Amino acid sequence: MPALIFDCDGVLADTEQYGHLPAFNRTFAEFGVPVQWSVDEYAERVKIGGGKERMRSILTPALVTELSLNDDSSTDAAILAWHKRKTEIYKGLVESGVMPARPGIVRVVREAHDAGWTLAVASTSAEPAVRAVLTHAVGDDLAAHFAVFAGDVVPAKKPAPDIYLLALRELGVSQHEAIVVEDSGNGMRAAVDAGLATVVTVSGFTREEDFTGAALVVSSLGDPDGEQAEVLEDPHGVGVRGAVTLATLQALLDAGAAPPASHASSTGTETP
Repeated sequence: MPALIFDCDGVLADTEQYGHLPAFNRTFAEFGVPVQWSVDEYAERVKIGGGKERMRSILTPALVTELSLNDDSSTDAAILAWHKRKTEIYKGLVESGVMPARPGIVRVVREAHDAGWTLAVASTSAEPAVRAVLTHAVGDDLAAHFAVFAGDVVPAKKPAPDIYLLALRELGVSQHEAIVVEDSGNGMRAAVDAGLATVVTVSGFTREEDFTGAALVVSSLGDPDGEQAEVLEDPHGVGVRGAVTLATLQALLDAGAAPPASHASSTGTETP
């Protein structure tokens, strides 16, 4: 059976602006770090894969001195402490219900589950945060059927293809049996470089990015009786009419929308 693999942030729910950004800023404030990202500033940080990596990006020599981070060991310990607290804050925001699932997510997940497809999430975010978003977005029953690949399970984060290569190995499917839903250029490149057909559902942070290589680019998965999916790029001519359905995804697989894999993982494991 085919596999449907979702990114988490910006795909399952609109998490970046209303979840991750305030969680980062609250964490910085709690730890006395004199940084507060604006929405525009965070739009640039989103391009960095991984929360710990985004935090590390603030560490100018002057800030390192101000925070008395005297060596690599103290810096690493600080990043880990910040990130642990940030994850706690973020999970609280998810559970408060401030980030509803994006249009079409529950519908497509249920269609795929009922058809016997394999379901997975592949994300650079911390696993507890990913599981919290997944459960809130699709409910406990459907979430229980997902495999989750998240956080530091691979050495190189998106746009490296490692996490998708790992997912393929662990799920036991080939590139031509799996399709990915992403929202960013970095995520799309990770999936495409792993040889996977990729549907992009753009977010407010990513709409203007380059999605060359995507099998389909839409504003969202859409819902027949709700928000309609706007088609931005349809190179395979699958003809979305208001909503991306499981039949749409199957048509992309049947059309051979998966590109050739261009990279092995950083651990040297070839694409299965």
